[in-house]
Amino acid sequence: MDVAARSGNPNGGVRAAERRGYAVPKQQRGRRGPGTPGDAPTGGGAAVAERRGGRRGGRLRQRVATTLDLIRANPTGRVALKIFIAVAGAIVVTVGIALIPLPGPGWLLVIAGLGVWAVEFHWARRLLAFTRRHVHAWTRWAASRSLPVRLVLGSVGLVFVATVVWLSLKYSLGIDLVARALHYLATH
Repeated sequence: MDVAARSGNPNGGVRAAERRGYAVPKQQRGRRGPGTPGDAPTGGGAAVAERRGGRRGGRLRQRVATTLDLIRANPTGRVALKIFIAVAGAIVVTVGIALIPLPGPGWLLVIAGLGVWAVEFHWARRLLAFTRRHVHAWTRWAASRSLPVRLVLGSVGLVFVATVVWLSLKYSLGIDLVARALHYLATH
């Protein structure tokens, strides 16, 4: 591997790919990472933390981006990456959709699958941004309400989840928890 790519230089992977004879798209060729010469100061602690590599996960994110740039620089790698991302995202989304009616992290897995697809597909990036905006808006709205309203929202959520669990167990496994609980209370 190239010294520039190993040292964390974001253009190092692109330069290494060009030296090996791979065609690198123009938008990647001129791309600069945070803290490269010619960047305008953004004014803020986050820019300084990114420049120094002090942000948690910053180096890992940079390595992943460099690796993806190297893969995309090769036409075969670009197609293989698209296929891999499409299949991996589809598996995660499918498992998430299957888990939505069951108790568990169904929606979380669907959103994680969107995140996998967002690595390579623009439509998934837009859909993920839309989802984030609406989840943040809902969270802000719920947090701005009074305590009694938040308790009612939480109670409605718990009743909904309990109903979904009860219906899932009753119709998929044949276990009626309500009937068993009533039978237990009547006999004891």
